[in-house]
Amino acid sequence: MHDAMDKDRDIPARAVRPLWTEEPARRRRLPDPVRTAAVRAVIIVAVTLVQAMVAVLCTFAGSWFAFPAVLATVASTVVATWGVLDVWVTRQVWNQRYGVVSRPSSTARELRRQRREARRAGRVTSRPAAERGRARGAAA
Repeated sequence: MHDAMDKDRDIPARAVRPLWTEEPARRRRLPDPVRTAAVRAVIIVAVTLVQAMVAVLCTFAGSWFAFPAVLATVASTVVATWGVLDVWVTRQVWNQRYGVVSRPSSTARELRRQRREARRAGRVTSRPAAERGRARGAAA
C-alpha cells in the first residue's frame, strides 16, 4: 500500500532555495547620457504613436479634431525623428570621448614581435664577434 507521503518522496523535505539567482549581465550597461537620450526618445515615440492613433480614429469618426490631431502628429513625428537621431549622435560622441580603447589585435602584436626579433637578429649578426663578447660582459 502507498500512503500519502510516498507521492512526494522525490521532493526534498526542507529545500531552502533562493527566490531568484543573480546572473551576470549579457551586455554592459549604456552610459548615462546615452541611456537618458534613449529613454527620452522612447517616450517621444510612444506619444507620437498615441497621437497618430487618435488622429486616425478622429478621421474615421469625422470629428472636427481630426485636422489638429494630424498636424500635431506630423510635428510630433519630426520631434520623434530628432529624438532617435539624438540617441545615435549621443552614443557616437560618448564613444569618441570615453569609449575608444586602442589595443592592437593579436595578429598585429605577433607581426610586431616577429619584426622586432628579426631586427635584433640582424643587429647581432652584423657586429663582429669580439664586440659581441664584450657587449655581454666578457672580459677583454
